[in-house]
Amino acid sequence: MGFIVRAAVVGCGYWGSKHVRVLSTLPSVSQVVAIDGRCDLRDAIQRDFPSVVTRAGLTEALDDFDALIVATPPASHFDLAAEAIAAGKHVLVEKPMTTCTAQGRELVRMAAEANVVLAVGHTFVHNAAVEKLTELIANGDLGKLHYIEAARLNLGLYRDDVNVLWDLAAHDLSILTALLDQAPDTVSAWGGRHTQRFAEDVATMRMLYEDLGVESTVRASWLDPVKVRRMTAVGSNKMAVYNDVDTDERIKIFDRSRHQHINVPSCDPEAISYHFGDITCPHIDFGEPLQRELADFIDCSTNGGIPVADGMAGLTVVAVLEASDRSLSENGAPMAVELPPFPVISKQVAA
Repeated sequence: MGFIVRAAVVGCGYWGSKHVRVLSTLPSVSQVVAIDGRCDLRDAIQRDFPSVVTRAGLTEALDDFDALIVATPPASHFDLAAEAIAAGKHVLVEKPMTTCTAQGRELVRMAAEANVVLAVGHTFVHNAAVEKLTELIANGDLGKLHYIEAARLNLGLYRDDVNVLWDLAAHDLSILTALLDQAPDTVSAWGGRHTQRFAEDVATMRMLYEDLGVESTVRASWLDPVKVRRMTAVGSNKMAVYNDVDTDERIKIFDRSRHQHINVPSCDPEAISYHFGDITCPHIDFGEPLQRELADFIDCSTNGGIPVADGMAGLTVVAVLEASDRSLSENGAPMAVELPPFPVISKQVAA
């Protein structure tokens, strides 16, 4: 059994308040601290969770906690996380981890030198359906993976600090990083600014994984009438669809495939055959992803270990998003994903 930890959340708006709620239920957390400069948000937390300690700023709260969740807007992620790491605190940073790869690499370096946990809020990698899809790919159940296509669409909520890729596609990039266990080599991105001048509200990314012979496409939109949260993985033997909106059948496996026969001229109708088998829906024992994410972070902070979504996973997603911005500015030209070298992290973090 690990040590009991005191946990804090800086940024207690919509998502930060959910962190406070979940932390308050974890038996390994002895004290929850809510940090926010807005007194109305602190008062709301105090009303809903009377046992939670509130503070107006991070610096004044550093002696009150052992592990910190950063749930503020992305522009402030680096400064807050760096201050906490420098004070010897374990840190989980919401996505995107930072707004550039240089800052992301610095956090990874700082955490390694301080021997503290650095986790990132890639909540979907703690989704049991995503874990099932990862298992299907890793075990070769789909055969040779051809491509993965994702769509994350909705009407709103508009952001004024990032474009739709940094907001929505970041989730799918975190899933792709978990599924394929590496960054893409190149990214092409294109999009439109339909209802605001600041940033793209509809955009598409195409990524190539050269070593794997796989390509992936992510479509993201704040301007769509129907909520879509879907990812399709197509292999040589089977295909799988992960649909997060369909709570009863989040994963469907299609025993369908297309084969090109060798030694048969391509113009011959017999050169291609199609296989149509059953559609199966495996049972998914679905727990709240945020609860699983925070339990993993707290466990690593107390018992030692590397979180499911660590700082290097966060750095990978930021590097892909940074490349997508360069591609958007060049009308969709392919851009290399520039992952700076980062230090080797010990597989055991001291508690």
